[in-house]
Amino acid sequence: QVQLVESGGGLVQAGGSLRLSCAASGRTFSDYSMGWFCQAPGKEREFVAAISSSGTNTGYRNSVKGRFTISRDNAKNTVYLQMNSLKPEDTALYYCAGGRSLLTSRNSRIVDYWGQGTQVTVSS
Repeated sequence: QVQLVESGGGLVQAGGSLRLSCAASGRTFSDYSMGWFCQAPGKEREFVAAISSSGTNTGYRNSVKGRFTISRDNAKNTVYLQMNSLKPEDTALYYCAGGRSLLTSRNSRIVDYWGQGTQVTVSS
């Protein structure tokens, strides 16, 4: 069993930066690919980024490539999302996710574990 708790969301102006953190409990954290999804009002939950269990491989959706960076520290059971050059369209509730095939599937329907979400709001 893995429990996920996000932090680091907030209100920022366009062009600014935020760093999201996701702390995991449970001894199997390093067995899972980890990722971030986001959900804006009235929209479906969408894939943002994922990282392999070892941290060697990463994947991003096209709209955040070059702006967002996902990383993890297995010693601290924590995954991060560094968000730079933020845009108003990045505004959403961001969820941390864990799943053994998350990096390859990028599919919210087969996520094993979810955090409660942290709000990111980017003003223009």
